Amino acid sequence: MQAHAGDDARTRATPRTAGPGDADAERPPARPDRAITTRGLVKSYPGPDGTITDAVRGLDLDVLTGETYAFLGPNGAGKSTTLAMLCALARPTAGRATVAGADVLRSPDQVRRLVGMLFQHSALDPDLTAEQNLHIHARLYGLRRRHARVRVTEMLEAVGLADRRRALVRTLSGGMRRRLELARGLLHAPEVLFLDEPTTGLDPHARAQVWQYLRALRDRHGSTLFVTTHYLEEAENCDRLGILDHGRLVAEGTPLALKAEIGADRLVLRTGDDVAARQVVARAVPPGTALTADPEGVSLRVPDGSAWIPRLCAALADQGIAVHAASATPPTLDDVFFHHTGRSIHTPRSHPAPDVTAAAAAEPAAEEAP
Repeated sequence: MQAHAGDDARTRATPRTAGPGDADAERPPARPDRAITTRGLVKSYPGPDGTITDAVRGLDLDVLTGETYAFLGPNGAGKSTTLAMLCALARPTAGRATVAGADVLRSPDQVRRLVGMLFQHSALDPDLTAEQNLHIHARLYGLRRRHARVRVTEMLEAVGLADRRRALVRTLSGGMRRRLELARGLLHAPEVLFLDEPTTGLDPHARAQVWQYLRALRDRHGSTLFVTTHYLEEAENCDRLGILDHGRLVAEGTPLALKAEIGADRLVLRTGDDVAARQVVARAVPPGTALTADPEGVSLRVPDGSAWIPRLCAALADQGIAVHAASATPPTLDDVFFHHTGRSIHTPRSHPAPDVTAAAAAEPAAEEAP
C-alpha cells in the first residue's frame, strides 16, 4: 500500500526513537549523496510559426544533499523552466532527472510529495490569515488535523511570525509574506526546497532577512535548497552555483572558485587626463593587457591590482598627470558571468524563453499533485 503524503511527512519530521535491540530495524534509510541529478535534460516549445524553441538544452546537473545550490542567470535563461521539470510540473522533452531519489517521469507524484516550492509570484490567499494559509496547505499535503496544527505553530515560530498568526496576509509586509511562504514550503518537511527568485521585489533589508531565515531553516531541517536568482549577492550565499545561459550550463563551482578562475583584479584610475593616462599605463603594464577609457576612468585587469596602484601613480606623476582616485577590486560574479557569456547578467536576452507557467499549464499532467 502506498504511503500517504502526510504519513511520509510526519515520518521525516518526527522519527520514532528506537528502543533497545531494534536499532537496525528503526535506523532511517540513508539519504542519497545527490539530491538532484539530471542527464541530457531538454525542454522545447513549439513556436507559432512552426519553429522550435529550446528553453533548456542538454542539462547535466548534480546537486549534493544538504547543500544550497543556485542557478545564476538573467530572465529568460531557462531557470524557471528547469524548476518546473524538477518539480514534476512540466514534462521534459528529452533526458532524465531524479529528485530526492524519485524519477520525475516515472514517479512524478512521489517527486511532488518530496519537494517544497516557493514560487516567484506569491501563491498566498491575501484574504486569509497567516495561520489559515498554512493550515490549508498542510491539509492538502495530507497532514492530519492535530499534526497540521503542531506543524503550523512550529513553522510560524521558525520564521518569526508567531505573533502575526491571526493577521490577514494582505496586512503583512513583503518580507513577512516571503517568510510565510518559506514556512508553507517547509510544512511537510520536504527533502528538497525549490525557491524561484525568492526575494524579487523586496528591499535590501527584507532580502537579507529572508536569507537569514533560509540559512537557519536549512540548518534546522537539513533540506537541500535549490535557488534561482539574478541577484549576485544572493548567489554569494550559496555553497555552489551554476551559470545558466540560453538554456545551457556554462560554468559551475563555488562562488570563490569561479571568481578565482578570472584571476585578475579590476584596476580603475581616474585622472586629470584619461586619454594621456591610458598611453602611459599601456607602457607600464605587461604587453597585451587590455585597457579601456570610459567615464569611470582608465580601467584594466591585472593580478594583485593593489600592488600596481603605487607603480602606476608614480608613472603618471612623472608625466605630470594628476591621479584623482585609484581603486582595485577582486573579480565579482558579474565578471564571472561576463567571462563565460560575453555580457553582463543584467543585459537582457535578445530572444527570451517562453513563459514556463503558461506553457506548463497547457501540458496534460501525468498525475494529480497531492
